[in-house]
Amino acid sequence: MAGPKSIASLPPARRFDWSNLRLRALSAAVLAALAVVAVAIGQWAFLVGIAAAASLLANEWSLMSAPHAPLRVGGAITGAVLAAVFTGYLNHYPLAWLVLPIGAVLAAVTARGVAERSEDAAFGAIYIGAPCLAVTWLRNAPDAPQGVEWTFLLLAVTSAADIGAFAVGNLAGGPKLWPRISPNKTWSGFLGGLVFAVAASVAVAFWAHIRLSLAAAALMGLVGGLATMAGDLLESILKRRFGVKDSGDLIPGHGGLLDRVDGMMFAVMAVAGARLIHLAGWST
Repeated sequence: MAGPKSIASLPPARRFDWSNLRLRALSAAVLAALAVVAVAIGQWAFLVGIAAAASLLANEWSLMSAPHAPLRVGGAITGAVLAAVFTGYLNHYPLAWLVLPIGAVLAAVTARGVAERSEDAAFGAIYIGAPCLAVTWLRNAPDAPQGVEWTFLLLAVTSAADIGAFAVGNLAGGPKLWPRISPNKTWSGFLGGLVFAVAASVAVAFWAHIRLSLAAAALMGLVGGLATMAGDLLESILKRRFGVKDSGDLIPGHGGLLDRVDGMMFAVMAVAGARLIHLAGWST
């Protein structure tokens, strides 16, 4: 029977990855600054930003799902997403939610014969298009007041959840959240991300004078934080399906744009849903 391990034979203690955190924080700060400017200016500037992001995300998706014809598949996905977003921007949001699945079907038809699974193109159009359409409504819908404030709430919650999960997970370590899918994520990081998200939601709701009670703002942060984590895990599953480590190499410390906004793509659906409830007068 083997005896107890000596101190010298034990693996070194896990050290906090300060360099990666600084790189991630710097990249996040640059992206956040661009997002804040687009949100603050609004209307066409915001729409141009969404169009650019949708094009980059569609390109990354096509490189993962159809590497032999990325321009063809990426172009079809971009067209589907932008058709829906522009329809919504013209204040025809119910129609836009019909345009998006039609565009997804057309993207799948375009991908036939050049992608291993043509349905990946349809899923990519919905996966990218639904959040783009939701955030366009969140910021620009003329019949929904405080679009700027609610969009800042979304940015704050998702950024706080991401930074909190990374920082607390590296500092505290502990049991893995889902090692088969995402070996670096821990339960401590998961809980830390939720705490940061709740704090950010309460702070922004108070600062921006969004008419939410303390309990409603905290719940908004919790739901947004959970959605952020879910989006991050889903992208990990998708990358494993496609056999890639990152969606791209556009952003230092993060990988591709999809690696950076995967959580936000889920969170915007949660925040938009909460705002619909708020507009209906079901919460304060």
